[in-house]
Amino acid sequence: MTDAPYYREIAGERERFRRAWEQRLPVLLKGPTGSGKSRFVEAMAHELGLALVTVACNEDTSATDLLGRYVVKGGDTVWQDGPLTRAVRQGALLYLDEVAEAREDVIVVIHPLTDHRREIHIDRIDERIAAPPSFMLVASYNPGYQRRIKELKPSTRQRFLAMTFGYPPPALEAEIVDGESGVGLPTAKKLVQIATRVRALEELGLTETVSTRLLVYAARLIAAGVPPRQACDMGLAEPLSDDRDVVQSVRDLVALVL
Repeated sequence: MTDAPYYREIAGERERFRRAWEQRLPVLLKGPTGSGKSRFVEAMAHELGLALVTVACNEDTSATDLLGRYVVKGGDTVWQDGPLTRAVRQGALLYLDEVAEAREDVIVVIHPLTDHRREIHIDRIDERIAAPPSFMLVASYNPGYQRRIKELKPSTRQRFLAMTFGYPPPALEAEIVDGESGVGLPTAKKLVQIATRVRALEELGLTETVSTRLLVYAARLIAAGVPPRQACDMGLAEPLSDDRDVVQSVRDLVALVL
């Protein structure tokens, strides 16, 4: 058995997720990039003993990509299940990451999985597949980012239970950064202090601010022996923006704290 993915609970989300799974209800995870949504899903799949099937949705993701298609093998044409179909057959946890990025036909396909039917219908092979009790549909999206690109329709959002993920309180976030990187709590606290200050600077105009994931990346570099300022340059300042003034502002904050 593989080790459980590291996940530090914040506000009783494990129990709420488990109850949703027991009631065979779909869940939508809302929150900014790098706030722990995917790691939480990994941890819960492990805790519930479910296979995890993850689909990273994008604007080219179609219903065919998820359901399956005919392919040629050894001169024969055979049907090949897509990830959604495999997940339903296996009774797995299906995770649609950034679901709002997918095409509209994907949303139509998952609708029957989000209500009392809990099934999919594959027209091309004329097969209807009912999801077993263990199956769970989980989707995620970033409301702050999607407001500028795409938005989930209210009729789709209301098919899911929803849980909001944000950045943890500073003390807890420092524990997470240390736990993920082994950098040591004093350094982790300083990294979180930098992130907290950057997140408060609305004048930087960042579409995405410093995530817990970026803090972990920077911390891992420091733990590996990279000088802290260089690690923060690679892990925090440069990934945030291509605007040199913004990058320099973050560097100035790093120098102030470190």
